[in-house]
Amino acid sequence: MSEAPVDATSTEAWSRLTKLADGFSPDLRAWFADDPERVTRLGFGAADLHVDLSKSLLDDDVLAALLALADDVGVTTRRDEMFAGRHINVTEDRAVLHTALRLPADAHLVVDGQDVVAEVHDVLRRVYAFADQVRSGAWTGVTGQRIRTVVNIGIGGSDLGPVMAYEALAPYRTLPDGGAGPECRFISNIDPTDAATTLAGLDPATTLFIVSSKTFGTLETLTNARLCKAWLLDGLSGEDAAEAVRKHFVAVSTALDKVEAFGIDPENAFGFWDWVGGRYSMDSAIGTSLAVAVGPERFAEMLAGFHAMDEHFRTTEPPRNVPLLMGMLNVWYANFLGAQSHAVLPYSQLLHRFPAYLQQLTMESNGKGVRWDGSDVTTTTGEVFWGEPGTNGQHAFYQLIHQGTRLIPADFIAFANPAYPLRDGETDVHELFLANFFAQTRALAFGKTADEVRAEGTTEAIVPARVFTGDRPTVSIMAPALTPSVLGQLVALYEHITFTEGAVWGIDSFDQWGVELGKQLAQQVGPAIAGDEAALADQDASTRSLIAYYREHRE
Repeated sequence: MSEAPVDATSTEAWSRLTKLADGFSPDLRAWFADDPERVTRLGFGAADLHVDLSKSLLDDDVLAALLALADDVGVTTRRDEMFAGRHINVTEDRAVLHTALRLPADAHLVVDGQDVVAEVHDVLRRVYAFADQVRSGAWTGVTGQRIRTVVNIGIGGSDLGPVMAYEALAPYRTLPDGGAGPECRFISNIDPTDAATTLAGLDPATTLFIVSSKTFGTLETLTNARLCKAWLLDGLSGEDAAEAVRKHFVAVSTALDKVEAFGIDPENAFGFWDWVGGRYSMDSAIGTSLAVAVGPERFAEMLAGFHAMDEHFRTTEPPRNVPLLMGMLNVWYANFLGAQSHAVLPYSQLLHRFPAYLQQLTMESNGKGVRWDGSDVTTTTGEVFWGEPGTNGQHAFYQLIHQGTRLIPADFIAFANPAYPLRDGETDVHELFLANFFAQTRALAFGKTADEVRAEGTTEAIVPARVFTGDRPTVSIMAPALTPSVLGQLVALYEHITFTEGAVWGIDSFDQWGVELGKQLAQQVGPAIAGDEAALADQDASTRSLIAYYREHRE
């Protein structure tokens, strides 16, 4: 299939890390006390982000061995191949060029005989022109009314990225005159509840749909698109149906024949390329709904933020390369210290969908059991990413992180300036909020000893319950504010962390064959549900039993 990756477990650095992990006994209290420069040495800048790795389970020996491992397996070589457009997605024989989506217009990158930068900016210009038309009111529906609501229909990367960014950039959803821009809503789930509740209360005359599907064949997306088309035509029954669809539907797709067959004018279809994976596509035309919401200028600022982090990852030497360091840290935790999951805890309500976005980015990318040459992996791979915004998570699952028996590395994200500066009397509520951000990482790192608990007058019988062991690893990520640029930087940071881990494990982080089998089987099961007895007989006993239950209880 492809040249075999270096087997990380065969390297001298892996052997060193194995020995270091044997009996590894972190002591963050002592490490900080003995090394006044620890924070300085393990604090890094990447674009506008300040990243503090000092509360990681990391000493000089471990750091040196991790950097040696990155070198032994060729992380930076594979990085350079990605940026150059080599076909590192080997199972699909494709380049991996989400980084090209945010290159400046004056850059040049020729891949497979095409200047991909010119193509990217041609699509961007069309997306921006469309966004300006909708935002200005120049684009009207079939009745002549301006568009008030944009509904994005997609799933996976065609939904998670736009939703996350739309929520994150809520303060920027304004028109040039300061008024509110069009509202965006999102339909993804094939559960009919999603379409029904999303469309509730909308006026068909002022609603525009964006159908986001590269192939224009995704089952969930096309089913929901047809539901929305029926809803629109029912609500505009006095209007010409074909013209209503042309005025109220656009597409993000390259399957222009299918787009036209649906009734969408191919001139209103915005394409992207096979070198853009779905989970890496929010900064392509998949982000059209976001461009409408925040405007082309803000969208361009987000792309510039992506590019700034790309450049940091591409040009910074490994000892100060933040995505590389964080990726190697995750390898240390997952492969040597037994961590199975990773928490992402944004102290920003605006980032409440960020952990869900990262779930697809990380787990669809690195949830693999074979290497890029088709051989079995030689290590455990992937992490379960999860999280919720602070302080909500503090009142839900932090107990497990603080005092449970599992090692759960956690990334804490916060911003110096709030989007909405409010006060509770004399109290700056953002400062109250950030006090929790600072306190949680301190508590996780340094804990509380039995003697410290006793000194508070605690009854001896419950002292053990109030002891915090500490040495729970965290990374703190801060920025001045959650701007469009900073959002782009955060997303690109995790893209490159994910890349680094995949390079160490020798896997193709850019395909997703694991999602296909269930889709195929669903097509086979459908007739059985509908009453095809022969199809039912082909199912396993458990599935037959479950279908029988469904039939008995379906009203």
